[in-house]
Amino acid sequence: MSTAIEFKQIAVIAGKEFWDRVRNRWVLAVAVVFTALALVIAYFGAAQQGSVGFRGVEITIASLVSLVIYLVPLIALILGFDAIVGERERGSLDLLLSMPITRLELLLGKFLGLSAALSFSTLAGFGVAGIVLSTSMSLDALYHYFGFILSSILLGMSFLSLAVGISVVSSDRTSASGMAIALWFFFVLIFDLILLGLLVATGGEMDVLASNLFPYLLLLNPTDVFRILNVFTMDEVRNIYGLATVLPAHLSNPWLLSAAMLLWIAAPLSFAAWRFK
Repeated sequence: MSTAIEFKQIAVIAGKEFWDRVRNRWVLAVAVVFTALALVIAYFGAAQQGSVGFRGVEITIASLVSLVIYLVPLIALILGFDAIVGERERGSLDLLLSMPITRLELLLGKFLGLSAALSFSTLAGFGVAGIVLSTSMSLDALYHYFGFILSSILLGMSFLSLAVGISVVSSDRTSASGMAIALWFFFVLIFDLILLGLLVATGGEMDVLASNLFPYLLLLNPTDVFRILNVFTMDEVRNIYGLATVLPAHLSNPWLLSAAMLLWIAAPLSFAAWRFK
């Protein structure tokens, strides 16, 4: 029996996963939510300062970054936590594996299909908002906004990869959902609090720690990589966030940060593939 990967088999599984999400209106619901929230934030994000209306792409992206960091990882984890363990509980996993398909092909098909659904929702949701706002944007602003959408997709895929890994190692859907929620809390809320506590605990060594270690610890969290990619590369927003005094200039390289995001996609998925065997 050939051990070569059959891309046709992967495409069949991926197509089924994608169209299942389209038929149950999951894709449409997420796209509508993203569109509505993006437009509200773009026009009313500065209401507490006494102004209403589109204030520029940099301020808009800075506001949307916080939204994406909370919502996209949560949606991705909910979408993928039962990708494998759900099939096992329903008794359909053995049936799937009895067919001429390998475990790797099944895993990749599941991941790619769910990624396509999440990516399409993200692109459609923020894309519609971008079209509405395009009359107030320059070409350079549109370039930054498109980069924001692409990085949002990569963030979703990284957490989807983590979710698939959870689904492989979990014994049932209940434990998988608990692990997914715990993972969301850790990366979105707890991780940065730990780093902040570390900075405070170092006292007089804070400057040394911040310059030598702190910037690289941020790369251990995909949400922080996403934040740096969208905030640190824009001067006005970087100064608002105060990142200019913490992060070295070489970390503003979009290619380096994009590579880190791709690693966050590949590493958990590779572990899941190894464990699934």
